[in-house]
Amino acid sequence: MMKQLAAALILTLSTASAALAANYIEPQELKELLDKKQPVILVDIQPAADFEKQRIVGSIETNAFPAKSDEEKARLDKTLPIIKASKDPVVVVCPRGKSGAKNSYEYLMKQGVAEDRLQILDGGIAEWPYKELFVKGR
Repeated sequence: MMKQLAAALILTLSTASAALAANYIEPQELKELLDKKQPVILVDIQPAADFEKQRIVGSIETNAFPAKSDEEKARLDKTLPIIKASKDPVVVVCPRGKSGAKNSYEYLMKQGVAEDRLQILDGGIAEWPYKELFVKGR
C-alpha cells in the first residue's frame, strides 16, 4: 500500500512540475535578438489600454490577459497562422510575465506550437528595462 501511495505521489508531483514548467527569456536576450533584427514573434497579451500605452515594437496585440477563460484564450488564435507559417521563436509578453503568460504559453502549446519555440518574457512589460524600444498607440 505504501509503495502505491509513494508512486502516486511521485507521479502527481512530476505532472504538476511539468505543467508549471515554461521557458523564459531574459530582457537582455530579447533585446539582443531585436537589435540584431533576428526574427521573433512577440505575442503581447496585455489588456488593450496597457498595450496602447506601451508595447515592444513589433508586438502582436491579442488582449488575452489573463488568458483564463475560453474567450480570453481564443484571442490568441489570431496569432496561430503567423506562428504556424514560420519557424521563428515565439515570446509571450505579459504585464508581469506570470500566470497570464503561463496560461497563454500552455494554450499555444495545446494548439500545436512546439514548446521549444515558446518563451515567456521574464518579468513582462513591468520589468522591461529598455524603454527606448517601447512604442505607443496601435
